[in-house]
Amino acid sequence: MRFLRLAALVLALLPLARPVMAQVDARVAALPALAADDPVRALAQIETLLAEVQARQDSDPALLLDLNRMAAQLLSAQGRHAEAARLLDNLARFVDRQPDPLVDPVTIWRAAAAAHEAAGNPRGAIGAEEAALARLRASAAPPQVLAATLERLAVLAGRAGDTAAAQGYRDAARSALFPEVEKANRSWPGQGGYAVVPVHYATDRARSDSDDPEDFYGYARGPLDYGIAEVSIPDQHIPGAIERPSIWKLEFAPDPARHVMLRSVTPMAGEAFFASLASATASRPRPEIVLFIHGYNVSFGAAARRAAQLAHDMNYPGLPVLYSWPSQGSTVGYLSDAAVVQLSGRHLSRFLDDLVARSGAQTIHIVAHSMGNRALTEALELYALRNGIRPGDPPDFGQVIFAAPDVDAGLFAEILPTMRPVAQRMTLYASENDWALVASRNLHGNMARAGQAGADTLAVGGLDTVDMSALGADMLAHGYFADDRSALADLVAVLWRNAAPERRCGLVPHQTADAWMYQPADCPDADLLPVLSTLQADGIDAPDAAIRRLDRLITDPTRLVQIRRIILRILSP
Repeated sequence: MRFLRLAALVLALLPLARPVMAQVDARVAALPALAADDPVRALAQIETLLAEVQARQDSDPALLLDLNRMAAQLLSAQGRHAEAARLLDNLARFVDRQPDPLVDPVTIWRAAAAAHEAAGNPRGAIGAEEAALARLRASAAPPQVLAATLERLAVLAGRAGDTAAAQGYRDAARSALFPEVEKANRSWPGQGGYAVVPVHYATDRARSDSDDPEDFYGYARGPLDYGIAEVSIPDQHIPGAIERPSIWKLEFAPDPARHVMLRSVTPMAGEAFFASLASATASRPRPEIVLFIHGYNVSFGAAARRAAQLAHDMNYPGLPVLYSWPSQGSTVGYLSDAAVVQLSGRHLSRFLDDLVARSGAQTIHIVAHSMGNRALTEALELYALRNGIRPGDPPDFGQVIFAAPDVDAGLFAEILPTMRPVAQRMTLYASENDWALVASRNLHGNMARAGQAGADTLAVGGLDTVDMSALGADMLAHGYFADDRSALADLVAVLWRNAAPERRCGLVPHQTADAWMYQPADCPDADLLPVLSTLQADGIDAPDAAIRRLDRLITDPTRLVQIRRIILRILSP
């Protein structure tokens, strides 16, 4: 305590001191070595040096600042974090008051916040970070810097148990980067730190005996069943992520304010389901549907969470719908999944008939992942044959997305001419680094899979094949289409504007003819996804209107020029 009183007195006297060259004092020069060998003696030496300041009128402020910062470090090293925090608070307040400070006071406030946190005092840390934020705002710091500080404050508020304050900081962080985007995205109502996304579903999984939403449907086959699943998305959700409890974070139960959760499953009779579907579609900003079909090793709960995450992250203005086939949801269930998915394709085909006839949607998009593409290709081929759809006929579907399709490449190419007329555009996302498809290829006698890129890239007329190998490798790559903001931004451009590859960001001609390669360095994905999703949700299709909105969305001139160029290309005819 004596040291802290002395330090406070020195700081009070500092404004009277005249800046001169730092005193050449052997004791000062020896401090670093002494601190390493004997921190207790070093701290005592600093107290002595600071006491001598009171008798001098020509003290160097830089020396005094350095002595106080070294004292704070030594206090923390001895576990005296609360004392270090108070010392740094005093030092930061003094520096902050100076018209021309010797050091950036933000760095000292940050050190004070760290010391408060180490002392188990999140409120003190919040106070220090708030002071740093005020200084940053006064100095017109870039939006990214303000947002990072606000995110740190949100974490601290959460640790202090103040969820309302934490959410306020997160909202402010998003507003700092994209004030208009954040305003538009509030169409997803938050409550208690999370939003709820309703997902209409159809499934040929059998019901279990459990009332738990996660286990309501198992992996046995059953008759086609319908209903609505409600999924919560935390307000601090990171686009592309499926936040789940982690034992490494000492999270042993799901929390809707921090995790993506399947909160309820409400089964419905067929008539009631399609009436609900038509009513929900009509109430949307755009009367359209995106149907998601999951892949191998996916439970019903995981599929519902993924469908909700995709719709939420894209700020999709239509209605998300899920088709869930009876995957075992197990890494060792590959052969079992492969055995049931083909029959599900026939059930899916009939569901597509009903969607077209009874959903009330003006446009129906379809996104299938991994082994789910086996069900989709079967369903689309049967749909085209059953309904007599031929080239030149008006398509019944908008965009059809084959993401990482675990389908024999030769079979896919054989089916494509039959199913191609049913959609406005068909896009295939592939990767050379997809571990799951490599494993599948080994299981199928080294026969190439449609979702593999590289030398085996499937490039055929009528199909937009996009090689996304640059986004990841091995286990991360199989989920790239939903896990990476770059892929999500490209997906928004396709669903929103039916944009051809040459109009989208980062796509360049592939070494294989009739295919494209994604180059992430060309696209500011952190900026592009929220901008695209906002323009899509607001129905802004005209270039002039888009430019006017961009001028409000983005304040940084460099970013504005880059995003404007991308948006105009996407909107071009």
